[in-house]
Amino acid sequence: MPDAEDVRRIALSLPDTTEKIAWGMPTFRVAGKMFATLPEDETSTAVRCPKVERDELVLAEPGKFWIAEHEAGFAWVRVRLAALEDEAELSDILADSWRQAAPTRLLESHPGLGIPAVE
Repeated sequence: MPDAEDVRRIALSLPDTTEKIAWGMPTFRVAGKMFATLPEDETSTAVRCPKVERDELVLAEPGKFWIAEHEAGFAWVRVRLAALEDEAELSDILADSWRQAAPTRLLESHPGLGIPAVE
């Protein structure tokens, strides 16, 4: 089961990512734009997610994903770390959020980052 240190390690391994404390919690930013946080007691992470996809995730897997009340108007979803299958799933989620925040120059430099391999 992934934990807060896994979130930190994986997030910081993504290109041009930095950690910054904001609102009393660790946040992870690519080129200065936030893509993940470790809220409250660090048992979850918040990541960018388009609202339509976010709502579908929450309906499909409410034990894994939920929307914090103060984030409902934004394209963010919370992920319960204990509900994730493994670090690979966490890596995919963080990479997807990173891609949503990364500038074009980084996306072009890392075109396959976090995209699952075709089998």
